Amino acid sequence: QVQLVESGGGLVQPGGSLRLSCAASGSIFSLNNMGWYRQAPGKQRELVASITPLRSTNYADSVKGRFTISRDSAGNTAYLQMNSLKVENTAVYYCNMINIPAQWGKGTLVTAST
Repeated sequence: QVQLVESGGGLVQPGGSLRLSCAASGSIFSLNNMGWYRQAPGKQRELVASITPLRSTNYADSVKGRFTISRDSAGNTAYLQMNSLKVENTAVYYCNMINIPAQWGKGTLVTAST
């Protein structure tokens, strides 16, 4: 059973940067497409970036050019580099496999505010 632990969130001023990490247990994670999701207050969870086992990436239009998704060589740790953060990027960020989601982790809170 895959367990997911997100970290790296925090409070940052608009225009700042954060790097999120997702540690996954279980080798199945490295064999699957994975994504970073976010859920803002009062809104549904949405997919913001995805990466395949071969490191092909895709991004939501709202984060293109500012966010970068990656995964380590073993494929069990994923990252989301977030630059030029905006107030509207404030949300709890989660990672998960896309095609066969595991139980959601607790997420990590990102707050972009003055």
